[in-house]
Amino acid sequence: MALFDPPAAPAIGRRRDTIGLDGEGSVQVQLDPKDMIGTAKVFAVYGKGGIGKSTTSSNLSAAFSLLGKRVLQIGCDPKHDSTFTLTKKLMPTVIDVLETVEFHAEELRPEDYMFEGFNGVMCVEAGGPPAGTGCGGYVVGQTVKLLKQHHLLEETDVVLFDVLGDVVCGGFAAPLQHAESALVVASNDFDSIFAMNRIMAAIQAKSKNYAVRMAGMIANRSAATDEIDRFNEATGLKRLAHFPDLDAIRRSRLKKCTLFEMDSTPEVDAACLEYKRLAAQLWAGCEPLDAKPMKDRDIFEFLGFE
Repeated sequence: MALFDPPAAPAIGRRRDTIGLDGEGSVQVQLDPKDMIGTAKVFAVYGKGGIGKSTTSSNLSAAFSLLGKRVLQIGCDPKHDSTFTLTKKLMPTVIDVLETVEFHAEELRPEDYMFEGFNGVMCVEAGGPPAGTGCGGYVVGQTVKLLKQHHLLEETDVVLFDVLGDVVCGGFAAPLQHAESALVVASNDFDSIFAMNRIMAAIQAKSKNYAVRMAGMIANRSAATDEIDRFNEATGLKRLAHFPDLDAIRRSRLKKCTLFEMDSTPEVDAACLEYKRLAAQLWAGCEPLDAKPMKDRDIFEFLGFE
């Protein structure tokens, strides 16, 4: 098999009772049972490109760590900028380091591709092929295999996948075969809610064969949540947390640090408390949601003002 050839076989998910196709035209990603992550709680974070998934993921990882959990964050975007606020640098990707050993994975050491960040959060950037040249799903799969081979998942409490924004390929779908819960980040506007609806449909399709279930959504960069809440009520989705458009969050990215490392202000303290509350809620477990996405034309008519 070429390095970035997508698997041809039908998906085999963590649910053994239902094996089959999960929708016409859907990318099929095969999971070997021995590549399952194990006992850690696994979350996959989705949302429209630029909506703040990496900021949300990194601060959520930090919050889990401050609750005493052993956390691993895996960036799944070729831009490899998921974890820099945790590590204070752009890390080499799994693909970068595999290239240095001509893709002989047995020659790699954990410290070649995994780096410790804020409060002990372990960080990995999967990377990916250049745009238009291959399947990112293969890269995510190889990353998990490396972590398994080096026994890096055995003492991990939480694994968090920060997933690329576009619903286009295996790079989007692959984390769903490992995750038990999917989260969607959206702001209170047409474009991100429209994208969230399409992401919901993709997750719903994958949940036919994988154990992943929709846990809820996170409102981000929004003073109000009226359109989000109206959409959630209509579809059965649930808002788990709300983060307003704070300048401190923007500045934390420029400072290359998490929100928890910013100077204390009432707004910063409130946002940090909300991240800790969200982490505690996710750790305790969320009831899976049977949310029903709308058809594109229906949500187009549903959103906005008359």
